[in-house]
Amino acid sequence: MATAFAPKALKNYINGEWVEARSGKAIENRNPANRDELVGMFPASGPEDVAQAVDAAKAAYKKWRLTPAPKRAEILFRAAEILVNRKEDYSRDMTREMGKVLAETRGDVQEAIDMTYLMAGEGRRQFGHTTPSELPNKFAMAVRVPVGVAGMITPWNFPMAIPSWKAMPALVCGNTVVLKPAEDTPLSTYNLAQVLAEAGLPPGVFNVVFGDGPGAGAPMLANPGVDLVSFTGSTEVGRIVSQACAPTFKKCHLEMGGKNIIIVMDDANLDLAIEGAVWGGFGTTGQRCTAASRVAVQKGVYREFVEKFVERAKALKVGDGLDPATQMGPCINEQQLKTVMSYVEIGRNEGAKLATGGHRLEGGAHARGWFHEPTVFVDCDRKMRICQEEIFGPVVSVIPFDSFDDAIAIANGVNYGLSAAIYTRNVNHAFRAQRDLETGIVYVNAPTIGAETHLPFGGTKNTGNGHREAGLAALDFYSEWKTVYVDYSDRLQRAQIDNA
Repeated sequence: MATAFAPKALKNYINGEWVEARSGKAIENRNPANRDELVGMFPASGPEDVAQAVDAAKAAYKKWRLTPAPKRAEILFRAAEILVNRKEDYSRDMTREMGKVLAETRGDVQEAIDMTYLMAGEGRRQFGHTTPSELPNKFAMAVRVPVGVAGMITPWNFPMAIPSWKAMPALVCGNTVVLKPAEDTPLSTYNLAQVLAEAGLPPGVFNVVFGDGPGAGAPMLANPGVDLVSFTGSTEVGRIVSQACAPTFKKCHLEMGGKNIIIVMDDANLDLAIEGAVWGGFGTTGQRCTAASRVAVQKGVYREFVEKFVERAKALKVGDGLDPATQMGPCINEQQLKTVMSYVEIGRNEGAKLATGGHRLEGGAHARGWFHEPTVFVDCDRKMRICQEEIFGPVVSVIPFDSFDDAIAIANGVNYGLSAAIYTRNVNHAFRAQRDLETGIVYVNAPTIGAETHLPFGGTKNTGNGHREAGLAALDFYSEWKTVYVDYSDRLQRAQIDNA
């Protein structure tokens, strides 16, 4: 399937049909590496469109929940096969609308493939449990059942992977879906919807409503037909989502911000740690909730680390992600670029030493895009705002420390708790870090990015509200436990009363 570079005028996907938004309005989807390139026009949906999608999902749920889970899984397996065949086309589409380099967008589509295959396997493994009853001639068990209509709000930085993390476990558990993707990256979700439709998913089981947060996201949260909500985005918006779900007691999953750290001990393989810090800090232009925006380095190797790390950051080639030579792409939009620039100014005013970068890239190949230099602040204090707040851009703060305990205190001294890493050859330090770091994910001798789909993903503190994406943990959010007792004694047994 060849991908056309002409702008696409696309529609919402509701009840198995592609339909226009009721408003008749549209949102432009532009290439962040070249804002003159219009990738497509997508519906600016409103409450009526959301209501139509929720009604379709609610109606489809009646049959979908009764479809045997292995049969639901067969559809997902076919979807994964289609994604494999279209990986390159969809990766190029994603680079054009999101900006990250082609190697990374291939990884994004591969995550969608991996998650879809994984959840296809879970169609035959949604295990419950049986246990002996405390009374004679009585059978006791617990089984998983679907929740209902799942409303999903997804971000722009992983525009196919994250919708897959949410939709595939929801679908295999027997829920139906209404998905609102980020308005910056609608094409990748459109492609995913097309794949699921071609794989044979029944009408109404998976619906996509394009639009912005106020127009389409807020009505989804308020709609009484939505039974659960899964949101990935900023902590500030996540708080709004949580408050909107509370009045109707919607089951709510929040995956929010991060201020992740790489700890480099004196005994680390320094070259490996530098590779990890470059990839962790500047992969996806630092626009990951798992980005390593802090690096804490023990003083014995601090100067050597800083010198080599800054040299590597300076050498990164920034440009269009479709260029094979490009190592870092643009920021997603003008607003995000301005946010990055504002934090650079904050860092300067706080007294951090700007070792490299710090400027918007303009002129030449960068003239029409939202590009920023890879930026490194050194000799930072752990309490500086650039070391405490999520920037979501190519800015890394390097912090010196004395002891292992000092490093753990620095790592834990933020409001977030998603991912952390330690580089060390000391097994004692490695295991203490696994135990003491207050994060949902810990890496040893690897950067803070690189989660695998078959393990739980999520964080603590202001990063999340206790639920997890991916792995078997995803099944726990998208299903409910139902406990079943079968009494075949042919007489009334009053549990604890008769068992005393």
